[in-house]
Amino acid sequence: MSDQAIKVAVLAGDGIGPEVMTEAIRVLERVAELRNLSFEFDHQLVGGAAIDAAGCPLPDATVAACEAAGAILFGSVGGPKWEHLPPNDQPERGALLPLRKKFGLFANLRPSICLPALTHASPVRPDLIKDGFDVLCVRELTGGLYFGQPKFRKEEEGDILAVDTMVYRKSEIERIAHVGFQAAMTRDKRLTSVDKANVLENSILWRETVNEIAKQYPEVTVNHLYVDNAAMQLIRDAPNFDVLLTENLFGDILSDEMAMIAGSLGMLASASLGQTSGNGLYFGMFEPSGGSAPDLAGQGVANPIAQILSAALMLRFSFGLETEAKMIENAVAAAIADGFRTGDIMTDDASLRQVGTKEMGEAILSRISA
Repeated sequence: MSDQAIKVAVLAGDGIGPEVMTEAIRVLERVAELRNLSFEFDHQLVGGAAIDAAGCPLPDATVAACEAAGAILFGSVGGPKWEHLPPNDQPERGALLPLRKKFGLFANLRPSICLPALTHASPVRPDLIKDGFDVLCVRELTGGLYFGQPKFRKEEEGDILAVDTMVYRKSEIERIAHVGFQAAMTRDKRLTSVDKANVLENSILWRETVNEIAKQYPEVTVNHLYVDNAAMQLIRDAPNFDVLLTENLFGDILSDEMAMIAGSLGMLASASLGQTSGNGLYFGMFEPSGGSAPDLAGQGVANPIAQILSAALMLRFSFGLETEAKMIENAVAAAIADGFRTGDIMTDDASLRQVGTKEMGEAILSRISA
């Protein structure tokens, strides 16, 4: 990194977003202090908060701040307050999807990590995950059923017809496959590609293309699973997976399943990456996997770890700060090992200490070392 300030657009959003974002910013500032870095945080409105203040979920000022930044650190959006609005004007559809489209965020990376100390929080039988697991889902984010055309709803012959179209180009599959294989090269060199090639034409193309790209990564072991079988195998033997590569709809579903198997959305970060400039770094949006949890907002009890780990992913993928990212991840693991728990990961154990949002942030802060 140069001596220039690292510019980050901070979009805390709604619900618990501002609370957990506060702790992530404190962690980043601590890392900056220890590593002689300088961050420039541009805080902007998004989602319901932006609707209330500016009349739309994604104001021009917010987009401009993102354009001027090296990455977006995103909180969460939405809540019952705005559910009466037309679908395209609601916080989720009016902010998240336009941001993904605007910045070409085609690759979603969702690490599903269950630390050995937290296997009790998983609904999966303890003997199946006794040592925990670490699975990375690489999901294509801008193609498939969510964006394909035609897409419409109309009345036809006295009945209502709704149409969504699943579309994939080979080039879209190639670029997400490269992300998946490159991720596998930094891990255990195993990649499982998920499709429905026994039914869907675009899944046939998906499988053919993944096999072609695999030839460029001979060190990576590749296998293929139909999506229904993948859903079963994740429950049966999550530790057996390393990198899961999947298209948009399947990844949306499977990554949530993986989050549930891990025990708590409050622990899981995600990264949505755009094109690399050729230096191995990506412009990206980094956010927790969970939602705005409006029922917890303002109580100081939300788990900030997913937001903090999202900041670590930002340092790694957008700014090439691997050492600093590991500092944060190690501090989180140390806080958990030392018995600190928010309510979502608490268990009936006298040796553990249940804490709130700020206290968990403090526990992590105090364990960050250069």
